Amino acid sequence: MALTIREAVRADAATLFGFIRELAIYEKAEDEVTATVETIEESIFGEGSVTRALVCEQDGQAIAMAIWFFNYSTWQARNGIYLEDLYVTPKARGLGAGRALLKQLAKIAQENGCGRFEWSVLDWNEPAIRVYEAIGAEPLQEWIRYRMSGDMLKSFADT
Repeated sequence: MALTIREAVRADAATLFGFIRELAIYEKAEDEVTATVETIEESIFGEGSVTRALVCEQDGQAIAMAIWFFNYSTWQARNGIYLEDLYVTPKARGLGAGRALLKQLAKIAQENGCGRFEWSVLDWNEPAIRVYEAIGAEPLQEWIRYRMSGDMLKSFADT
């Protein structure tokens, strides 16, 4: 029952899409998913994509994913890694898949000279928060995340 982690490939697009939908359901936001298998293929695996994904498998079966990209710190003048989504299927929770994916991303950050490895978590997601705190991650208390999307983004861009 060993876990293996590998870089996702285009053929994983449907699996990633399934995990994304499951994550959205868990986060009570299923109606916000506009992604499709085709848009995942293009946005993660298409030419010029800056997004990457990892798949964690147990005995050849995909049980978890991490979708990430390099970001940049002006203060450090170094790249960092931003983890957009981490998802472990319910049946595989507690096996260490999430921790293994986080560890692999930390290794990628080190190999690439990154100064930071960051992500966000919903404030009610206590199981995830416990995992993050158990590995030594610290919440950023001073920062508030802002977002513009959809009609608001379009309207602002057009003004």
